[in-house]
Formats: sequence, C-alpha cells, structure tokens
Amino acid sequence: MSLSQRDRLGDASWVTQCALSRICGGCAQSLGRPVAFLGTPDEVARNAFHLPPMHVACAEDLRRTPDADPVWQITLTAGFEFVRPTRDDLDRRPTFQPNSLL
Repeated sequence: MSLSQRDRLGDASWVTQCALSRICGGCAQSLGRPVAFLGTPDEVARNAFHLPPMHVACAEDLRRTPDADPVWQITLTAGFEFVRPTRDDLDRRPTFQPNSLL
C-alpha cells in the first residue's frame, strides 16, 4: 500500500465513498466476504471502527507497514453498518459497525 493510499484512509469523503460503494479502503476494489476492519483495542471493544472496510490482505498489508500502530487488530465480518454521527456526538467521525463477526 502506497503512502497516498494510507493517507486517504482518514479522509472523511473517502471513508464515506468506501461505505456507500462497498469498496476496499486500501485498494479501491469491490469488497466480497469476509470484510476486514483494522482498529485499536478500544475500537474492537466498542465494535465501531473509523477506518474503512478492507480486504483481509489489504488490512494485513497495512498492519505490517513500518508506521502502523503496533496495537492495531483485525476484525473479520460478513457485514457492517455505516453509522454517521449525530450533532450531539462528541466524535464527529462516521463509524463502521460489524454485524456478523466471523
């Protein structure tokens, strides 16, 4: 995964496009199953991720990059919900909430 691809993972418009088009946040190709989410232990515990969905291989590649957070974990799912924040939410970033954990 190139630096520009990693940079766009946090871009709100890219995150939304990945959700609505069901494309991988890493390679921009169509998603199948399983879907992988990469997140911190807190995101795993809340079952709410900020990075877009990815292919398993793309998530594993991102986790192995030199600047990757060493605590990142991969969660696999067959489906997810894209949840946009409400005006009362402190965290204004959308989340992905897996609904069929594998």
